[in-house]
Amino acid sequence: MRRSWILTKLFYCLCLSFILLCGYDLARASASPAPPSPPPRDDVEPQLVTGVTVQPGRPKRPVSDERPRIVAFGNSLTAGLGVPQDQSYPAYLQRTLDAAGYAYRVVNAGVSGDTTAGGIRRVSWVLNSTPAIVILELGGNDGLRGLSLHETQANLERIIQQLQQASVTVVLAGMKLPPNYGQDYTEGFEALYQAIAQRYHLTRIPFFLDGVAGSSSLNQADGIHPTGEGYRLIVEKVFPALEPLLERTR
Repeated sequence: MRRSWILTKLFYCLCLSFILLCGYDLARASASPAPPSPPPRDDVEPQLVTGVTVQPGRPKRPVSDERPRIVAFGNSLTAGLGVPQDQSYPAYLQRTLDAAGYAYRVVNAGVSGDTTAGGIRRVSWVLNSTPAIVILELGGNDGLRGLSLHETQANLERIIQQLQQASVTVVLAGMKLPPNYGQDYTEGFEALYQAIAQRYHLTRIPFFLDGVAGSSSLNQADGIHPTGEGYRLIVEKVFPALEPLLERTR
């Protein structure tokens, strides 16, 4: 009788030990970190994203922008040096086009300090955006540095030739220099834009800074770069020259 009771007690002890041991193993398993998930697939075909629309509470999604492009190709006057980007002339031009119902996308390709020689090196980059129209505003820095008029004209012509060979419509923005550069140089500088426009049959803006140059209220402290209001007025002069081309290429 006593032997049977001892065996029964031993059996219960063994069962209890087994249960505790299993519980310990389960607790360890639940506390252990999950095995790493397989890495994401990298064989998804990449897609070109030209814009992003964001709404509160919604993730970013790609937006295709198939509008023909107008590239504003120039120096700091195009880049909008000294003003917020939404006050540069390309930004004002974009809003003017939108308000007038023209479905074009304006690309700001302005680089501060750029010369006509630098512009030649950037033509291929401009063409990568497949523009329909290019507004060419270069040469001002050449003139302020007193560079050769022959060289400036040759560089502008080379830029225009490459753009026209790619079937791009070119609008040439003319520039003027202060009179302290001498009559011969300033007159020759202004005349080269007219000569180029005639030779290549271009739409020409006679003076890009017309109505803005020399105005203390429309220029920044340096007296060279327009304020936001100055750029807005520039677009008022640029748009009438540009609009007939939009009607033909729309």
